[in-house]
Amino acid sequence: MLKLEQGRPADTSGRLEKEIRVYDFLDKLGVIYDRVDHEALMTMEACEEADRVLEATICKNLFLCTANKKEFYLLMIVGDKRLVTKDVSKKLGTSRLSFANESYMEEYLDITPGSVSVLGLMNDVENHVQLVIDEDVLKGEYVGCHPCINTSSLRVRTADLMEKIIPAMHHEAKIIRI
Repeated sequence: MLKLEQGRPADTSGRLEKEIRVYDFLDKLGVIYDRVDHEALMTMEACEEADRVLEATICKNLFLCTANKKEFYLLMIVGDKRLVTKDVSKKLGTSRLSFANESYMEEYLDITPGSVSVLGLMNDVENHVQLVIDEDVLKGEYVGCHPCINTSSLRVRTADLMEKIIPAMHHEAKIIRI
């Protein structure tokens, strides 16, 4: 049975440095967050139990790029929505998007497949990646995301995400309707 905990883990031994950096970042901002630890979750289906415990809007976080690999996007959409890349490309006014190679994900966000998270933008100090959020993600009080590793999931207030976290990462969110 998964258990909801408040804030960072008391014992961070065995945790990856990039996960600890997320907790340091959120704590420095004064953001209150809840956490649930679990086995590695690689799919939306595997996240279902953690989703129930978090009681937050759970997002698919997709790392996309243009065919020429010059523009990169982190797209947050509600977990049960279907992605049509042609439609998203049109809304963004860009060439057809596809899933970006994991080497770019690691280089720009310090994240591996299965762990993609808006919080990875804190590692994108040169702003290689544009954040795009489906407007339905913003309708709930809370948003769920990984702390750059898929063995924990966090719940943060949507208002804190938009008003504190994203600005502190020096990124802006482009809001679209999917």
